[in-house]
Amino acid sequence: MRSGSRTVRTMFFVAVGALTAPPVIAQDLTVTSWGGSYAESQRNAYGQSFEAETGLKIRWEEYGGGLDAVRAQVEAETVQWDVLDVLAADARAGCRAGLFERLPASIFAESGALDDLVVARPNDCVAPNIVWSWVTAWRVAAFPQARPETIADFFDRDAFPGRRAIGAFPQANLEMALVADGVAPGEVYDVLSTDAGVERAFAQLSELGPDLAFWSAGEEPLDLMREGAVAMTTVYNGRIGAARLNGAEGFRTIWDGQVLEEEWFVVPQGAPNREAALAFVAHVAETRQQAAQARWITYGPMRRSALDLIARNEPWFHNGREVLPHLPSTRARLGRSIVLDADWWAENGEEMRARFAAWRREMGS
Repeated sequence: MRSGSRTVRTMFFVAVGALTAPPVIAQDLTVTSWGGSYAESQRNAYGQSFEAETGLKIRWEEYGGGLDAVRAQVEAETVQWDVLDVLAADARAGCRAGLFERLPASIFAESGALDDLVVARPNDCVAPNIVWSWVTAWRVAAFPQARPETIADFFDRDAFPGRRAIGAFPQANLEMALVADGVAPGEVYDVLSTDAGVERAFAQLSELGPDLAFWSAGEEPLDLMREGAVAMTTVYNGRIGAARLNGAEGFRTIWDGQVLEEEWFVVPQGAPNREAALAFVAHVAETRQQAAQARWITYGPMRRSALDLIARNEPWFHNGREVLPHLPSTRARLGRSIVLDADWWAENGEEMRARFAAWRREMGS
């Protein structure tokens, strides 16, 4: 038996006082996430193995993000969720507000997870999950000769003509614009924290032209390319990865200048099955489980060792294709990536959304 499995079993049996006999489980563990193919990947990668190793059954629930629902449960002392999947901004805000348990480092000690992360852990309320990103993509048919390779190429309509599309929101767009204009990824938020930097970002976005298209739903940018309506677009890496792994040979991905977003697991304060919840998040943090999710979806493991495990065992995706070419968290890609600064957006998001809306009106959209 591998050590990770032993750790999960031992943690759970100690917690319920059942080291000498199979545990009798009175309640299911409730894990709340986003739904769709993402939740399916979690059930396949994390849930099935956890249930097999502990005897516990997981009840999967869906929510739409944010802190309102979990705050209401915690404040009313009627917590229904044991584990919650949260974005970086909510991971920070919820921990500061006391909505989440502070996780003991000991639950990650045997797996070594906390010393193996590709992004910085923002606080001790969070357990490793995945990273995903905004990337740029292009249609092969639109560029039969010179091929775009960098984020600067996305903004260069002289060298790479054709209509562009971007998300209908400022996040990622401003960061990509600055990197395309020569700002180092690690300096983006220093530049954006100045009035001149904001103007610089919007001036660069204006280079995309008056016929710029905007998308809001995840599949829209791919539909725009399928229809031939745009030559290049920003897109969620999971969407373009899934398309290409399922036969969409006419698209290519540009990783340069990608904007990374983090997803973490947390345990709400007052979770009804706290000990089992701790065992679950420790299980998810294991190298093998981190790698397992990439069999089902092209989000990046948070652990370097998981990426190494995948590299040694390609083809890794469940349909027999190689998945590393479609993951955002590889060593080679991180060097030219911007990690979304959730604190900066919490402080400046309202102003940037208003400025972005005004810019769209100026662009005539």
